[in-house]
Amino acid sequence: MVQGFGVVSMARQERSRLMIVAEAGAESGLSGLTAIFEAADVAALVITSQADGRNAAASARPLVELAQAKGAAALVEADAQLARSLRADGVHLPWSKDTMGGYREARHVLGSRFIVGVDAGRSRHDAMSLGEAGVDYVGFGIPSHVEDRETAVARRLTLIEWWSEIFEVPCVAFDVEAAQEAAALSHAGADFVALRVPVGRSSADLSGWAKELADLVETPENVS
Repeated sequence: MVQGFGVVSMARQERSRLMIVAEAGAESGLSGLTAIFEAADVAALVITSQADGRNAAASARPLVELAQAKGAAALVEADAQLARSLRADGVHLPWSKDTMGGYREARHVLGSRFIVGVDAGRSRHDAMSLGEAGVDYVGFGIPSHVEDRETAVARRLTLIEWWSEIFEVPCVAFDVEAAQEAAALSHAGADFVALRVPVGRSSADLSGWAKELADLVETPENVS
């Protein structure tokens, strides 16, 4: 397991760290992701599949290898079997109506040596149940079906504040869309802040994007 996001560092963080979400086979490709890793201290890469699901293993494998070569954890989204076959560091489970069932199935597939993190959405009950069950991190995100995004953004911030004050299991803020959101969530106590790699950006642009985010996440008190 990668030291940057493994057993040692999955304890609560003294400062927030950056996570990146990228689609396997995306336009930015390996060159864009390489630029991001070289510009910022990235704790983990969450790898999502292409919408049509074609060639999932072939397109995800280079991203797994890149993340691990850069000292970050490679987490495959939603597919524990694929994570195991690719020798990734674990799996990230998005929000679902059966978060506990999904967690138990993933843990059965991967065992205790792999990272299994779960997005609890907006449910405090689910978050606490997952924490007690042994997840490596609890995520708080905004599911795509939520229409009132403004209310959901405020609720996610409240959940991060609540969790960080009480629980030892690390928390991750997902579905973060803007730099100022990232800074606010970091200030609220998120151990990790996850942002999706923008599409259609050059490697130089992605390098600057990652550096700015890392600065905001790691030192949110400097944001005016």
